[in-house]
Amino acid sequence: MENLKEIAIYGAGGFGREVACLLNQINDVSPQWNLIGFFDDGVSKGTECRYGKVLGDREALNAYPRPLSLVIAIATPRHIKEVSESVTNPLIDFPNIVAPNVNIFDKNAFTIGKGNLIFFGCRLSCDTNIGNFNLFNGAVSLGHDVTIGSFNVLQPSVRISGDCIVGNENFFGVQSLVLQGLKVGNNTRIGVGSVVMRNTKDNNLYFGNPAKMVKI
Repeated sequence: MENLKEIAIYGAGGFGREVACLLNQINDVSPQWNLIGFFDDGVSKGTECRYGKVLGDREALNAYPRPLSLVIAIATPRHIKEVSESVTNPLIDFPNIVAPNVNIFDKNAFTIGKGNLIFFGCRLSCDTNIGNFNLFNGAVSLGHDVTIGSFNVLQPSVRISGDCIVGNENFFGVQSLVLQGLKVGNNTRIGVGSVVMRNTKDNNLYFGNPAKMVKI
């Protein structure tokens, strides 16, 4: 497709297909992307779905001979980080993929890194700052003055209230909530529907309302 930038998706499962749908929706509003297919280390080359074929594994990706944008369609922080750091091909870039109906309150008071996926219905208030390779998986809300680090996964309908700081490699379950002014550090998991009312400690699981540390 002339004048469209080539893009591929790493991850050929159900989430990869959702990302393909997102790219199609973006193109419906303003044509930008030519999806050439998928890369995946666990799915055989040539495997096909309605959105395209698997072109190979990470070795093939690192040998790709032309400029290519890549979206990482994985929903676990550790694996997002591992895949992003394993891509060494200098011809590959990681764009931010943002659904057409995402509401960014003030684009002049908003910063974002690379490789982020922001799905439909997300709401990002003023003075928000986002790092790299985060997943905002539908109807996520960030309050004012929120800072999000890198490699975080926010599942659908997560709410991060104003003045919160979120570090790196955290996982927020569906409809979980962090109250105003709190800090979530690194490698923290917040359970489905949980309400965080105090700062969390790194490398722990929290669950409930109010959310409490769960020993596993």
